[in-house]
Amino acid sequence: MHRELIQASVCTIGDEILIGQIVDTNSSHIASALESIGVKVTRMVSFGDVREDIIGTLETELRQNDIVIVTGGLGPTKDDITKSALAELSGSTGYVENKEQLETIERILHSRGLDVLDINRAQALVPDRCEVIQNRLGTAPVMVFRFTGTEFGHPCTLYSLPGVPYEAEGALPDVLGDIKGHHSLTEICHRTVMTYGIAESALSKMIAEWEDSLPDDMHLAYLPDPVKGVRLRLSIYGGVREEQDSRISKELERLKPLLGDAIYAGYDTTLQEVIGKMLRMSGKTVSAAESCTGGMISRLLTSVPGASGYYLGSVTSYAISVKERILGVSPSVIEEYGVVSSECAAQMAQGVRRITGSDFAISTTGIAGPDGGTDENPVGTVWVGVTSESGTETRKFRYSSDRTRNIERFASSALDVLRKKIESDTGIVMSNLNK
Repeated sequence: MHRELIQASVCTIGDEILIGQIVDTNSSHIASALESIGVKVTRMVSFGDVREDIIGTLETELRQNDIVIVTGGLGPTKDDITKSALAELSGSTGYVENKEQLETIERILHSRGLDVLDINRAQALVPDRCEVIQNRLGTAPVMVFRFTGTEFGHPCTLYSLPGVPYEAEGALPDVLGDIKGHHSLTEICHRTVMTYGIAESALSKMIAEWEDSLPDDMHLAYLPDPVKGVRLRLSIYGGVREEQDSRISKELERLKPLLGDAIYAGYDTTLQEVIGKMLRMSGKTVSAAESCTGGMISRLLTSVPGASGYYLGSVTSYAISVKERILGVSPSVIEEYGVVSSECAAQMAQGVRRITGSDFAISTTGIAGPDGGTDENPVGTVWVGVTSESGTETRKFRYSSDRTRNIERFASSALDVLRKKIESDTGIVMSNLNK
């Protein structure tokens, strides 16, 4: 059977997106869902509630893609003009009432104790050239416009989804089913390697020879994130998934010696999730003593479901008095070495481990900014301490971002130090690139 590489564009309509009033989460959810069934997303486009922009942009996207999915602009108010723009785009001559969607509208409004107004009933009116996929979670139907090839130079389909995120997500399974019902889709194989502690530019130099030797049909993407680190994603579009996955695995095995323990997982995850898995597998526990990170390490660790099984607690010791009285940091250490020092970080970690009885403990003390820096410890400096039965270690990091980004990097660097300590003590390593 011949399988097609189908290309798609994901569009969002709404002035509220362009002015930053709301965050567009629909595009990422839709793109991820399309990739999962073998549809390659080529573009994401946002534009405002202007009739000419809606029609002109969608015409361009339909000429360049097999599928266009657009969200937004389907509400009951007068500023929602997407439906009429789609009617014009599709060459519809009028509107027809979709009885199933009208029943859904009535059910939803009555369940909320609301009357069904004319503007609500109007949402069940759809252009006569469209097919309808029921929106069971809201009042605006999903409209499907199929073009034969004469309009845009090739057969293509436009799906118009409501902009409310949970309604758009709720409609996705039916939309994906419709796409699979009309196309024989190819396979898309992605594999992700998670790294931390090497900047993107340095990483690219380290693996340049390996990257240059990759087969022509294998594509590498660098995806940096201040909290996750740099994700390396290898992709092959087309072929049989099992065969392509095997080919990618061989290339990743060649990569592993080049990066060593900078790799913390062979799949898309986070440092805190990897740490959680290692602690669950080993039956060990962890605690934290935070100063400059202000509780962010604890928030990241406890964001993982099941963290109560290994995370015991923390002390956010912002003040020197708390470091001394609660954590037991020696006043002489602070006087001689300062708060931002290896010695202070070590005693903070040891103190919280003693208080909580945890197997591992992590600490941070530094200067997030924008003020407080010195020649010895400029803004962006952090000392990380980690301790366990096997001993105490400290690491110094320096960053040069704003306060928020510095705190994120302080916390993530601390988690990476903790991850390596757990690996060393337990022998559990999560960076197996063959899953």
